[in-house]
Amino acid sequence: MAPKYILSIDQGTTSSRALLFDKDGAPVAKEQMELKQHYPHPGWAEHDPKEILNAVVECCKSAMSKARASAADIAGIGITNQRETTVAWDRVTGEPYYKAIVWLDTRTTETVSQLCKGPGGQNRFRDKTGLPVSTYFSAVKMKWLIDNVPEVKHAVAQKRCMFGTIESWLIFNLTGGKNGGLHMTDLSNASRYMLLDLKKGTWDPEICNELGIALECLPVIKSNAEVYGKVKGFGALDGIAISGALGDQHAALLGQGCLEVGSSKNTYGTGCFMLLNTGSEFVPSKSGLLTTIGYKLGPDAPTNYALEGSVACAGRTVQWLRDNLGLIKEAPEIESLAKSVEDTGGVTLVPAFSGLFAPYWREDARAVAVGMTLYTTKAHLCRAALEAVAFSTVDVMEAMKKDTGKDLGNMHVDGGMTANNFLMGMQADLLGVDVLRARMPEATVLGAAFAAGLAVGFYSQPHDIKDILEKAGGWETFPAKLSGGDRMEEYGRWKDAVQRALDLQRWAPPEGGWEQDAVTGVASPKKVSEPVLDGRDKSKAADAGESFANQGPKNGLFESSR
Repeated sequence: MAPKYILSIDQGTTSSRALLFDKDGAPVAKEQMELKQHYPHPGWAEHDPKEILNAVVECCKSAMSKARASAADIAGIGITNQRETTVAWDRVTGEPYYKAIVWLDTRTTETVSQLCKGPGGQNRFRDKTGLPVSTYFSAVKMKWLIDNVPEVKHAVAQKRCMFGTIESWLIFNLTGGKNGGLHMTDLSNASRYMLLDLKKGTWDPEICNELGIALECLPVIKSNAEVYGKVKGFGALDGIAISGALGDQHAALLGQGCLEVGSSKNTYGTGCFMLLNTGSEFVPSKSGLLTTIGYKLGPDAPTNYALEGSVACAGRTVQWLRDNLGLIKEAPEIESLAKSVEDTGGVTLVPAFSGLFAPYWREDARAVAVGMTLYTTKAHLCRAALEAVAFSTVDVMEAMKKDTGKDLGNMHVDGGMTANNFLMGMQADLLGVDVLRARMPEATVLGAAFAAGLAVGFYSQPHDIKDILEKAGGWETFPAKLSGGDRMEEYGRWKDAVQRALDLQRWAPPEGGWEQDAVTGVASPKKVSEPVLDGRDKSKAADAGESFANQGPKNGLFESSR
């Protein structure tokens, strides 16, 4: 009997999910598990790699159980993931050396500062990689691990360390782990390392050498739609082909049906990410955007490029209002509170909790709330938080206009925050264009499912995605209503507040706090102890380190065109 479903994994910043899609691209069953966040120091953000793997497997099995589906019913597995989040693990034991360093983590600020002192400054690698030097990207996280975690440094020297982003970690484990698991990444995720030559589609040896990252420690690069391997060692999942992988924003570009040059989408999740399809053209940005891979739907398919604007905090800001300040109990409450006041009462919030990403690229920025008075209420702050998300998107749209010399027209949107009708209306007003929300709410995970389905013949051709979206009801339109003059006045208020957020990192307390000399009374920064492994038995790391000299890479593990 022919397979009935594609299983799609969505491993995000705050949760892991699994969905089953049928031939019509309709979701049939799903499961979701929240992911614990670890913040050991200000600006640091970590995830437990083992928790991620266990949650993904549990979600997959649960979704299959809900649909009463067996492995024989699944044509393939597609994976989409939080990008840039970096894991380092042992080739022989399969154990992670350290927690995963999350994409918005800023511990690498000093690493970035040192790299920017070299020739070309912040743009020293941009001609090849399309990316500025930033705490955002995987390469600086790898360098930090090498410089600060002795086990990683030793493992890299012995070519025993495996680096990868989340899809690499998942695929390695799902295809056998230490017993022959595949060490690979897809082209879209590879484009976020700051090590990929975008035009060649291979790791750049010169950049790797500059950063001290051995090529042998990096994964093999594959297209976004091909059979990579089969699941082994996970019971009900065994034997299912893993046939597609894309970074979350690239999956959303595909899942929104943005196949034509000039089409764009904006995803509102933990962060906010807008991508513009530039087709086969590598478009260097002069306006603070990123040049990146869009997708490559097969080993012999053409590579589609994109321009991207990345905003660090969107849904994360709402989470901050809920978890840190206690202003709301549940995220959806923010909409009713924001609507309960006519405006923000003069408050402008710039949520630069992890610095500012596109188009500013300022690691030294920190969050500010400007214009508060005794009149300010939590409703004003909630409205200002939603407004900040919308203004951040305006920043990106304006940069895209400069880079392309064109007005981009209507904007397709997806992601959890798009359920907020008030935000969508505000976004249309501040952009001055209609906002189109897909009635299929699962664009990201659908994109991964579609790529996997193409690879195994479950779906026939790329343009089938448009039929799927039409069957799901097309798009809901939020028209722009605000006049041009009012829009520019509001945007000016935002730009003023952004300037106030810059260069505030210099006032942050040292990582370990302060200590006072008992004799002189002079205060100085405490010394921070070396990073701990947090969750991994140190004895295992030590044992692994001692045996490096006796065990080399397994044959055939790194066959690629690097």
